This record gives sequence, structure tokens and C-alpha cells, in this order.
Amino acid sequence: MQTFKVSILNPKATKLLKSLAELKLISITEQPESGFKEIVDQLRKKVSAHSPSFEEITEEVELVRSKRYAKRKN
Repeated sequence: MQTFKVSILNPKATKLLKSLAELKLISITEQPESGFKEIVDQLRKKVSAHSPSFEEITEEVELVRSKRYAKRKN
């Protein structure tokens, strides 16, 4: 038996596949959506919406560097 993953682009193809399943020529099993993919997509949306600018990154780096330098001086 061979297994294929098929993306249906036209609704007419769904009817055709169901007809083949009724004739016992094929078996159709739906796969649930991956929860992992949904989580990754949500994280990507959050990152793109709230990504810091180059200036903000530079300010943060300089702040950390100044704190480290102050600790070394003491």
C-alpha cells in the first residue's frame, strides 16, 4: 500500500475522492492540525509585531556594558 499526502485545491476534487472511498478504492483519514505549527506561527507573529529597533538594541547593549564596567571598577 502506498500513502500520499494530498492538498485539495478545488472542492470538486473532494467529491471525487469521497466517491473513490465509497467504491472502496481508497481510504481517507484526516490528520489533525499540528499544535506545534500553530504555536510557532503565533510566536512568529508576536516577534514581528514587537521587534526592537536597532537603536533600542544599541541602547540596551550600552546599558549592560556600562553596568559591567562599573562592577569591574569597584
